[in-house]
This record gives sequence, C-alpha cells and structure tokens, in this order.
Amino acid sequence: MSERSPATASSQDSSPASPTSPSSPASASAPAVTAPSAAARRTSLLVTFVLGGLTALPPLSMDMYLPALPQVTDALHSPAATIQLTLTACLAGMALGQLVIGPMSDKWGRRRPLLAGMVVYVLATAICALAPSAEMLIAFRLLQGLAGAAAIVIARAVVRDLYDGVEMARFFSTLMLISGTAPIIAPLIGGQVLRVSDWRGVFVVLTGVGTVLTLVVWRKLGETLPPERRHTGGVGSALHTMRGLLADRVFTGYTLTGGFAFAVLFSYISASPFVIQEIYGASPQAFSLLFGLNSVGLIAVGQVNGKLLVGRVSLDKVLAVGLGIVTAAAVSLLLMSTGVFGEVGLPPVAAALFVLMSAMGVLLPNTNAQALMRTPHAAGSASALIGTSSFLVGAIASPLVGIAGEDTAVPMAVVQLVCALLSVTAFLSLCRPWQPREATA
Repeated sequence: MSERSPATASSQDSSPASPTSPSSPASASAPAVTAPSAAARRTSLLVTFVLGGLTALPPLSMDMYLPALPQVTDALHSPAATIQLTLTACLAGMALGQLVIGPMSDKWGRRRPLLAGMVVYVLATAICALAPSAEMLIAFRLLQGLAGAAAIVIARAVVRDLYDGVEMARFFSTLMLISGTAPIIAPLIGGQVLRVSDWRGVFVVLTGVGTVLTLVVWRKLGETLPPERRHTGGVGSALHTMRGLLADRVFTGYTLTGGFAFAVLFSYISASPFVIQEIYGASPQAFSLLFGLNSVGLIAVGQVNGKLLVGRVSLDKVLAVGLGIVTAAAVSLLLMSTGVFGEVGLPPVAAALFVLMSAMGVLLPNTNAQALMRTPHAAGSASALIGTSSFLVGAIASPLVGIAGEDTAVPMAVVQLVCALLSVTAFLSLCRPWQPREATA
C-alpha cells in the first residue's frame, strides 16, 4: 500500500471554524479574524453539544440495554448467546449503514442524510419495544443500527469539515467529555427503568431520546459541507474514493488500530453484564455503577489527552503507551479468569477493567484524528471506513465472548487480548510511527 496521502498539507486548516447555515454560506475570501465573535463562540458551543449528542447515541442504544440482557434472556426464552446477537445486530447495522451514509453525505451534504437516518432510528426503536420474539428483536435492532449509523458517521465528518490537525484531536477529546457521559448514565438509567418496568421500557426511553435529538438536529444543526466541496459521482465514484483511501497504508493502519481497540471495548460491553452479574453476583444497579465508574475513567483520560497531551506530546507516542496499557490489562484479566492467581473476587477484576476502559480515552480519539487528518477531500467516506471497520470487528467479537456460556470470563479475556495484540500489530506494521511521513492536511 502506498504511504502517500490523498492530500497535501495546508497550514491554514489547523484552526477550528464555525459552521454556517445553508442560508448564509461563508465566503472563501473572507478575511482572517484574530478572535471569534460572541455569536461564533455560541455557535461553536451549540454545535459541540449537538455533535456530542449524536456521538452519544450509539452508547445510549447499547449501554442502556445492558442491565436488561439477563431479563430479556428469560422473557423471550432464548439462550444468552442468542440475546447477545441483539447487540451484534445493532453493531453490524451501524457498521454497514456507515458505508452507505458516509458517501451519501459527501454527495448531498451532511444534513439531509442525518435527518433521514434519525427518523428511521426512532421508528425502529419504537418497534423494538413491541418485539414478541428474539428473532424480531434482532431484526429491528439491525434496522436500528443501520439508521443510527447516520449519527456516528456524519458527526465525525462534520468535525472534519470544521477542524484540522491538532485542533481536530482536541475536539475529539472534547466530544468524548460529552458523549462519554452516555456510558455513565445509560446503564444507570437502564437499571432504574427496570425498577418500574420491564426491558421494553428501555426501548421506550430510547425512542424518546431519539425523538428529542432528531428535533434538535432539525432546528439547530446547519449544513457544514458547501456545494462546491461535494462529490458529484455515483456509486462507482464512491467506491473509487474508498479504494483510494484504503491504498493509503497509514490511513488503513490507523483505521485498523482503532478498529481492533474498539473490539476490545465492545467485548467488554457485550460480556460484562454476564461476567459481573452472573459470575460475581452483582445486582443490575451495582453493575450499572461499576460500568459508570469505568466510563468516568475513559472520560478523565480523554480530557487529559485533549487538554495536556495533544500539541505537547506526539500522538503516536500517546497511542503507543495506550496500546501497552490495554495489552497489559488484558493479560491480567486472562490470568485472573484462568485461576493463575487463585480464586479472585470482583474488586481485582473490576480494577483491571477500569484500567482497560480508561486507556480507551487516548486510543479512540487519537486514531480517529490521525486517520481523518489524511482525508480532507472525502471526510464522509473516510469516516464510514473508520466506523465500519470498528463496528464490524466489534460485531464479530461480540458473540465470541459468550461462546463458552455464562459461567466463565475466559472467552472475554481471550478476545480482549487477541484484539489488543492485533491493534498493536496494525500500529507497528502499517502506521510505522518511527518513519517520517509527508505532511498531510
């Protein structure tokens, strides 16, 4: 694969820009300003919260449902492996949907595909609440994921429209502060919903959240991709663009590094309800608290990354340290789950999971930023490839963690360690951080 980036550097692209609505496009010849106006600051803050809400939708869809997994297993009279496919289906839908919606947003702009996807997401989520069988629930979770992909892929593309370079890495870390609260509150909300309702109530709440977010996007998020920067080709042009992106070895390296890191994260998301509740006997509320604590660690490390490390330390060095920490945590979990340290209780397992989750605060934003920095001309397609690789690998990892049943944590630990090692391999063999590269936009 070629190391050459699809675009050359532009030093003028390194500062954030505020989005403009379709009715008031920014002039390409507008003079530079030394400080944003109060209106621009308000717009930037508003867009930050809207994008944060969009990136929070996937963890809300996944994590609010987690405490209910054992209950769904009993209610629908299905084995745990089958019910875990409801997570896999949603994740696979989000992966495949990005491949379609990403190029669509490069052709038609960000706003229309996003709104269409959000409307379908709301309808599919409402039907999930009424599903009478595991098979129907799996089918509409797939549709929910396909439509919800619009939120993920277009949010990343909008960030690429507005930011570049170090500022983009910082903004991804800022988004993590907002979207990262979703994994904290989602299981807590799910646990509380289960106090007053059954698992169907979780989908009712998600339907309400999706409706509110759709209305906010419709009213407040303007178009960020001007017509002159849109692609005019059809499917063939989109495939050609994606082939060109994948031909960039470094882009592919960061995409795979982030994808396998995401698989480590998702194997934890998929298996932890059974590991924590069934093996270690925690209640749904205790599980929700532990899950939320791990998410606090992820957010805290993400903010350290954005506020202290980005711009001062090489992103590749930060990535290398993060990968080492994740690998060490996965090794410790495997040793504990196989009984090398004897019979261990929940505290040491929870501590290892906390370290593993916290390290994601540097891996996910920095791999996204490094990959997107090489693709200013096709942010939607690049975002689709990044998201699809992550979600597909996560969808494959999900059923594997339950392959040996509900009474052992060994499959979870094995999947986490294998994916961590694959992430390290992609980083070293494709990104090759020790080699000089062409400057990229």
